[in-house]
Amino acid sequence: MPEISFTNLLLVVSVAFAAPFLLGLAPRLRLPSIVLEILAGIIIGPAVLGWVQVDEPIEVLNLIGLAFLLFLAGLEIDFGRLRGPLLRLSALGYVISFAIAIIVSLGLKSVDLIETPLLVAIILASTALGVVIPVLKDVGEISSRFGQLVIAGATIADFGAIFLLSIFFSGEGGTGATIILLALLLLLAVVTYFALVGAERSRRISQELMRLQDTTAQIRVRGAVVLMIAFVALAETLGLEVILGAFAAGAILTLVDQDQAMTHPLFRRKLEAVGFGVFIPVFFVTTGLNFDLDALFASTKALVMVPIFLAALFVVRGLPALVLYRRLVDGRRAAIAGILQATSLPFIVAAAAIGLDLDLLSQAEGAALIAAGLLSVMIFPLAGLVLLKRAGMGPAGRPPVEPAVADQPTVAM
Repeated sequence: MPEISFTNLLLVVSVAFAAPFLLGLAPRLRLPSIVLEILAGIIIGPAVLGWVQVDEPIEVLNLIGLAFLLFLAGLEIDFGRLRGPLLRLSALGYVISFAIAIIVSLGLKSVDLIETPLLVAIILASTALGVVIPVLKDVGEISSRFGQLVIAGATIADFGAIFLLSIFFSGEGGTGATIILLALLLLLAVVTYFALVGAERSRRISQELMRLQDTTAQIRVRGAVVLMIAFVALAETLGLEVILGAFAAGAILTLVDQDQAMTHPLFRRKLEAVGFGVFIPVFFVTTGLNFDLDALFASTKALVMVPIFLAALFVVRGLPALVLYRRLVDGRRAAIAGILQATSLPFIVAAAAIGLDLDLLSQAEGAALIAAGLLSVMIFPLAGLVLLKRAGMGPAGRPPVEPAVADQPTVAM
């Protein structure tokens, strides 16, 4: 058995602990902890101090962290609300965003700033749902029409980006073969959903799950992990990106687990505790460790791409929201929605890693995209939060708003 050292991992998990703790000691510094985790990873990694190298233990936890991140993203989808005007506007907004992203990317290609316009367009049209939701919760807008509009748009952008990335940059038999594989994965997801619903309706199985869910067995958490790993392995076997499998598993679980506040109210909090408490921070710190700082500063071209990509994120996601969302909310709220949806980082990190592995992105492009994502997470949520509070949409100043869509019938799990 090869000798394994946990010294590098110790430094990584120490950074993962220190980042949110230090931010908690400075509440006025409204900075998502993932930004500090990535920046700290850059500092302690090969690019600066060279204290930590990515070894086998870190790499394993890093891969699980990426899977958990997409799994929990799939778990955030509210299918009950994602319909009607919200769905139509969000879908149309994403189509327009992607069209703008294609135009922008072709323009960047024409001046020799990027190599693969389609991949860059998919990245620019993405949104960080996991970053947007805490901002809406902070101002008490999570259930309002405005909040649900933002979440719907971010959800469609997350799903669309993962789907398009899988179609065009996954599989070995071309786009047609990949679509067939995606259809097969979807079919298996549907079969899995009905199998889980059928099992839940068994009185004996349901009683046993209830009995074991809060014991040391933590049976629902174990079952969720089995589901996630199964679909990650399935996606890998089919030659698809593992992030699609993880996202699909989360979406299946959110469809099955619709009575989360009744029979098992702590289930999702436990999954978040496992994901955000253990694996996901390692993924973000490792992103910093792998960040090629030399490539970013090696040429003026790379540095120029950072503000260009940041501006592109704002235009691609912000402009359609400003135009379309005025049908459901006023102009100020539509503009704020656009600013929030211009936030993107987790998908950028994952897609950039795929692009680098496939030699579709240069090191400079990958570093510039991640740097732009970091800046978007630092700037756009804070700007949106300030504008929301100036608009009187904070908990103290905002009048109660009814949810956009009534609650739907639930299925027990």
